[in-house]
Amino acid sequence: MLGSSRQHVVDLCERGEISFTWAGHHRRIARSELDRVLRRTFTREQERSLWLHRAVAGRLVMDPDATLAKARANIDKLLVVHRGTRAGEYVRRWQTLLQGGTDGILDALTSFSPEAAELRQNSPFAGALSEDERRACHAAFRKHWRDEHAA
Repeated sequence: MLGSSRQHVVDLCERGEISFTWAGHHRRIARSELDRVLRRTFTREQERSLWLHRAVAGRLVMDPDATLAKARANIDKLLVVHRGTRAGEYVRRWQTLLQGGTDGILDALTSFSPEAAELRQNSPFAGALSEDERRACHAAFRKHWRDEHAA
């Protein structure tokens, strides 16, 4: 998940940069701790995308059929537009996720993992939120960024 070697994670644990507990001879790192570490590496754009996709996740939970239908229709268009490109690879990964059920989709929409961040940059969920919902999400994110990330 961190995209680093095992030894690097051990070093982070030993320096106290990542909290862990011992389980026998193995370190156990809570998912919330990994999310904290990954979160600090997000750019403003990546975090804004995460906020928008959290709103999409809410829409998916409330109305899965319509939300997935919109994503599938977008994927069909995106596969044609991005055939043979790197973006096309992400579109195919979304297509696979959509076939696997909502739990995997929700994880991709809301995870701090580098892979999920990349997937969100090539999201098939355009149009899942109304323009008013999208504007409200952007406004909430600007306030969050100002309050949480001010230097």
